[in-house]
Amino acid sequence: MDYSEVLKIPHGQAVCYSGYRDGQRPGEKYPTYEEVKEDLQIIQSKWKYIRLYSCDTHSKTVLEVIEQESLSIKVMLGAFIEAEVNNANCPWGGVYSDEQLTTNKKRNLEEINRLIAFANQYPHIVFSLSVGNEACVDWTDHLVPVEKVIEYTRLVKKKAQQPVTFCENYVPWLDKLVPLAKELDFISIHTYPVWEYKNIHEGMSYTIENYEAIQEKHPDKLIVITEAGWATQSNGLGIPRENVNQETQKLYFKELERWCANEKVLTFVFEAFDESWKGSNDPDEPEKHWGLYTIDRMPKLAMQPAMYK
Repeated sequence: MDYSEVLKIPHGQAVCYSGYRDGQRPGEKYPTYEEVKEDLQIIQSKWKYIRLYSCDTHSKTVLEVIEQESLSIKVMLGAFIEAEVNNANCPWGGVYSDEQLTTNKKRNLEEINRLIAFANQYPHIVFSLSVGNEACVDWTDHLVPVEKVIEYTRLVKKKAQQPVTFCENYVPWLDKLVPLAKELDFISIHTYPVWEYKNIHEGMSYTIENYEAIQEKHPDKLIVITEAGWATQSNGLGIPRENVNQETQKLYFKELERWCANEKVLTFVFEAFDESWKGSNDPDEPEKHWGLYTIDRMPKLAMQPAMYK
């Protein structure tokens, strides 16, 4: 299924964008207008589409910069929904008080309403909407029942004109999310071979295997990859150190880019820039090192000109 027809956009490359720099983090300190402008000028040199994860101050700034600077970038805008039920299966803590869960439900509805408002305010920039991110997979710390995600989907589809999706790890789309898939305009999957102990020689074939499994399960739906990438550093926890560096990222990115172009699969590479705020205080924490650019906006090997010679 051709994504350009379903989403009504030209073929082009896409990247996930989170612009937080050293000393900044969601809910505390956000990137400034000028910092976002600098980032988007870097992004615009290669990518047509970006994915934003939430409807917060950062996303508001991004939309304002795109509009005021007349940038050609189009946006998949997401709502970040928080835990509505406890999840004892989460290794890093997914259990909350009843009071917190009640508060989260209220916040989630507010977030969904902001998603609708941004979509309607910027219809010329926002080309698709996601009602959540990794909120149904077994290990998540922000678990939301599938039935509730369906409710959010119906609400957004009723009040906004853009195609609606939900961004999730590929596994739940094979069973748990089948009822949700029927409600969506397209399915968005995440695939991370290196998190599943695949080395660089296995990475791309495993990515294709994940994609084809979901395509086979949902033959009547467009499948978009909203996260696929390769880290450049690890402390050995979850990802063997020897499996990640700038060279392996470059190889995976090059293979992914070629496959996406040949097969016309819209894929948001994860991630434009390193995110130093994520994970533990360990500087080698892999969560911090998925960017194609460093936290200082310097290009890693995958983005250096020699790659294209």
